[in-house]
Amino acid sequence: MSTSWIYLIAAILFEVSGTTCMKLSEGFTKLVPSVLIFVFYGLCFSFLTLALKRLEVSVAYSVWAGLGTVLIAIIGIIWFRESATFTKVLSIALIIMGVIGINASK
Repeated sequence: MSTSWIYLIAAILFEVSGTTCMKLSEGFTKLVPSVLIFVFYGLCFSFLTLALKRLEVSVAYSVWAGLGTVLIAIIGIIWFRESATFTKVLSIALIIMGVIGINASK
């Protein structure tokens, strides 16, 4: 695995952490999660920028956005007890297939 892919994985994990902190901040009423939103998103975009030095933007962005969306949906279902409807699960599967398809197309 190249360094660029490691940077992309780090960007995804920081983006997911930042988005999770958005929920935990309860509309910026909780200090620590509110501050962590900006820390995690700053790290996320820094690592995404580093990943883009070597990866195609179409591949990197689709993997970043797609896997971030999937992970947030799973966190929402498991941690925040959001609904897990058939349509939501099917949509998550379609996102994963789309990310695989874009990555395979290069």
